[in-house]
Amino acid sequence: MDALEALHNRVSIGALTDPAPSRAQRNNIFRAALRAADHGNLRPWRFLVIEGDARKRLGEIYLSASESGATAGEPLSDAQRERFLAMPLRAPLLLVAVTRLQEHPKVPLNEQRMSTAGAVQAMLTAAFAEGVGAYWRTGELAENRQVARALGLADNEEISGFIYMGTPQKAPRPAPELAVSDFFADWQGE
Repeated sequence: MDALEALHNRVSIGALTDPAPSRAQRNNIFRAALRAADHGNLRPWRFLVIEGDARKRLGEIYLSASESGATAGEPLSDAQRERFLAMPLRAPLLLVAVTRLQEHPKVPLNEQRMSTAGAVQAMLTAAFAEGVGAYWRTGELAENRQVARALGLADNEEISGFIYMGTPQKAPRPAPELAVSDFFADWQGE
């Protein structure tokens, strides 16, 4: 797929199934992350690759963290427990995007987070170009320090999101048509 075609038409694809991306597809997708804008060449991103039975272990981590955060006296229902356990099973391959925050005189922490976001976006676009379905999730579990610790993150690292990848169960929906003029305007400096 042409690069501009992928950039103009990429959409998130949530209904995923086996198989996971092939070794060649993964290589192309992962290499795309390494080209993210990166002031100071800090490479503040890294990614955990989770598949197979490791997804079940991630579900157990989600459940444990959610039970710890439950309001005292209000345990999770069986349906809620099953939901947390099943979350990582939505796709055959998950990536945990991790930002490794580093003190730097010229590169603020937020810029390092944005670099990780750029790496994730590059992977999502590369996945689309490869015919791989993918979507990016954040939320409470991404911000939960218990989840971060269970995944082996250091104190200066944070989860920037979970990227789900697999084979689309159906053709992707068309990208919405947006007018460029709704988002770009000339500025005259007056």
